[in-house]
Amino acid sequence: MELLEADSLAKSFTVKEGPVFRKSPKTVIALRDVSFKVKKGEVFGLLGPNGAGKTTTIKILCTLIAPTSGDAFVNGHSVTRAPQKARQDLGVMLTGDRTLYWKLTGRENLEYFSALYHMEKELAKKRIEQVLKLVGLEDRQNTLVENYSTGMRIRLSFGKAILHEAPVILLDEPTMSLDPQSALLIREVIQDLRRSGHAIVLTTHYMEEADQLSDRVAIIDQGKIIALAPPAALKESVMKSETIDIEARNIDPQVVEKLRGIDTITEVTSFVEDASSMKGMIKIHATDAKDAIPELLGVLVKGGVEISNVKVAEPTLEDVFISLTGRALRD
Repeated sequence: MELLEADSLAKSFTVKEGPVFRKSPKTVIALRDVSFKVKKGEVFGLLGPNGAGKTTTIKILCTLIAPTSGDAFVNGHSVTRAPQKARQDLGVMLTGDRTLYWKLTGRENLEYFSALYHMEKELAKKRIEQVLKLVGLEDRQNTLVENYSTGMRIRLSFGKAILHEAPVILLDEPTMSLDPQSALLIREVIQDLRRSGHAIVLTTHYMEEADQLSDRVAIIDQGKIIALAPPAALKESVMKSETIDIEARNIDPQVVEKLRGIDTITEVTSFVEDASSMKGMIKIHATDAKDAIPELLGVLVKGGVEISNVKVAEPTLEDVFISLTGRALRD
């Protein structure tokens, strides 16, 4: 039973460029024909880099913005023709901590939102106690949100989204900026929500999180879904190539580019985590890793790249993304 459906969603914005006295309008396409369905008891991962269209999709689904064309249905209710009914069946967590009222305590925030959800008073009181315990804020429930840490605000925002136990839950980057323990807590709650029969849309740019939680994953890039399948099936699609992960310093993009000249190498990407030392990762797809490694190491060492670790790995969802787009998710 599908509880959520996106049907050919498209969204474009008109922006102005140039000096104030001669600005010319430009159309920016944020979404292109995005369609998917999410059934009861399913976690649907929406995976892509920043700016790919993940948050735009979530904002359309929760009626914050209207699509340029297409429609979506929450528990059978159109988000364009019956937005109020659609909102009643939604729990939403959006990116950013300004979705809470900072001059209220954690408990007061939940009491306020329970009233907006028209929850019966006794039920709301009981549910607020459960949620505060679930997200680990029992001891800080009477503290003003402005005095919460970033992690505490994210956990409270997550608690707000699940407060009224809506059939459809939209989670936009729910573990961003969280410490490992808090992120693990939220992932465990998401697993429990799936077992309880909720339909969950999870946007993330953390490949491992999408792989761990999602029953199906849609990879979105430049506003368009370029792949949609269970994580295992997506990874199977790139099994024909092997992945070589190289940790290194002094990564020179021009030297890395030379690797493309090796016959057995099909794709090369790199990213730098520390600009001062040019330390980062080089990720290589090869049809025969054993054959490619000696030659590629020779190219890198000759080019002055300092290699600290080389690993041949099983394909990941990031490898699927690289295979489909020719670039890393971080690009």
